[in-house]
Amino acid sequence: MLTILVTGSHGLIGSSLVPLLRSRGDRVVRLVRAAPAAADEARWDPAAGSIDAGRLEGADAAIHLAGENLASGRWTPERKARIRDSRVRGTRLLAETLARLARPPRVLLSASAAGYYGDRGEEILTEESAPGTGFLADVCREWEAAADPARRAGIRVVYLRSGLVLARTGGLLAPMLPVFRLGLGGPLGAGRHYMSWIALDDWTGAALHLLADERVAGPVNMVAPQPVTNAEFTRALARALGRPALVPVPAPALRVAFGEMADGALLTSVRATPARLVGSGYVFRFPELDAALRHVLRTPA
Repeated sequence: MLTILVTGSHGLIGSSLVPLLRSRGDRVVRLVRAAPAAADEARWDPAAGSIDAGRLEGADAAIHLAGENLASGRWTPERKARIRDSRVRGTRLLAETLARLARPPRVLLSASAAGYYGDRGEEILTEESAPGTGFLADVCREWEAAADPARRAGIRVVYLRSGLVLARTGGLLAPMLPVFRLGLGGPLGAGRHYMSWIALDDWTGAALHLLADERVAGPVNMVAPQPVTNAEFTRALARALGRPALVPVPAPALRVAFGEMADGALLTSVRATPARLVGSGYVFRFPELDAALRHVLRTPA
């Protein structure tokens, strides 16, 4: 049994990961911003720079998932500052606190994103690829660098460069489903940009694999082996739902609706592959998009 600290436990990934950890007998301590309301909660406030360090002592591992939702509104200057600060400040606070503990955890799995690579067209991207440019790429570089205090203290740090996580209840897929069920879905822009995706069950399975595999440190692309273009993703989702997908959304309309986020996220091409996961022996349950979508759409909400 391990004692595992988790931030972002109420988010899309955390709400699936925490029950999975408990089901195998692990003790989970959830870092929460509100006043603790349960025995498994500990207080932290990244914006204020405060954390209950005493509750972190004795943990075997930490999984850091907290951060402002990228897609919850237009990227105004204020929103961009919140997106950056929520990731960089929170990661730095946690990493510095873990580094000062009398008995630091052996491993920190720290969230990042495949947005690290920027808009790269058809280029195949591995963990060895150079960082890209743009707002998300800049945030990801700072986000990962903020975990340096833990790494310097001898903690094995893994940067989880997540692609688009497929789940019925959140992330990319949830807001798309009502539109596609009405037969009104279609590709974004020309549909040629690549999407690096991963089923939620594979994300959590890969996280458990990385907790145990002491050989792996540094960046890990949390993506399935077969990235697809947006047009291919659109067709696969339409097939899974048994509906047509004939209504494209022109790029100019996306820019009007979403501003900078259109080019910074919705139309960005990231063709990332899970070289380190595969090389370390992780076996994907859902390496192909059609099977992943069928599974996700059957999973109870």
